[in-house]
Amino acid sequence: MSEYVTFQHGKSRFDQNTFSGRFRHFLDVIDPSTLFVTEKRLQESVELLDRFKQGTLPPGVTDAQLWQAQKIKQAIIHPDTGEKILMPFRMSGFIPFGTPVVVGLLLPNQTLLSTIFWQSLNQSHNACVNYCNRNASKPAPFSKFVQGYLGAVTSAVSIAVGLNVLIQKASHLSPTTRLLVQRFIPFPAVASANVCNVVLMRHSELSEGISVLDDNGTVVGTSKVAARHALLETALTRVVLPMPILMLPPIVMAALEKLPLLQRRRRLVLPVHSLVCLAAFGLALPLAISLFPQMAQISVNQLEPEIAMATDCKIVTYNKGL
Repeated sequence: MSEYVTFQHGKSRFDQNTFSGRFRHFLDVIDPSTLFVTEKRLQESVELLDRFKQGTLPPGVTDAQLWQAQKIKQAIIHPDTGEKILMPFRMSGFIPFGTPVVVGLLLPNQTLLSTIFWQSLNQSHNACVNYCNRNASKPAPFSKFVQGYLGAVTSAVSIAVGLNVLIQKASHLSPTTRLLVQRFIPFPAVASANVCNVVLMRHSELSEGISVLDDNGTVVGTSKVAARHALLETALTRVVLPMPILMLPPIVMAALEKLPLLQRRRRLVLPVHSLVCLAAFGLALPLAISLFPQMAQISVNQLEPEIAMATDCKIVTYNKGL
């Protein structure tokens, strides 16, 4: 496939039916270079896309320019509200602004207060990113987001503090082993909080169902079965996402801290730790969100009978969310 295929407004230039295509697409989505786009460049991109839709493109405009303009607009402007997303809460800002929080979560010798602070800060950042990138096509009460946020903070802090207390009371563990085990505590806390957040914020989908579409993109019904699939896939993504971010750095740092250089110059440990976290975050985010297609497919035979009666298609699609 050529680097720049024929431009299609609102579509991805990469095949969304393959993992590699989704991975390359999300590398575009989280590209931090879009954080430095000027207001003038943003307006030029928006105007170029408007002229494409109107069929009044100036001569000489290439597909590459149109794809780049769309990438810039999608990174900065909310598709439903048309408003600019604050820089720390854009998908392109998730890694650069989230990495300091990850470093804080993985700091050794955490106290009770530092555990509560970093877990709360992490869930606050996640909640802001989720809210600013929400599907705003159907108005949802703000209380639903508050409920999800409070549930995520409560579960993350409870699990992290509880596991820390258990490890401190484990007298049979040597100080070195205890320190190593403590470094892995953030993962179960964050993963559980992520699942809790998804369930609390989207539980209404289980009772109301979500829209399923035919080959032409026409809604053929509302399915509770598709909703269960969507929530399960989203929850799995939210568990996989923090796994390499919070599991790899402790393993890597345990090995690196034995190097003579870091033994002699302890002040280098934190910068090296930060770089390891940044690398793990940059790898994990696109991998996790590429696991499942945004528009997933499901056999009509698995859905409610009324949907099978409403369409001749054997396969329908649904938006699983992120």
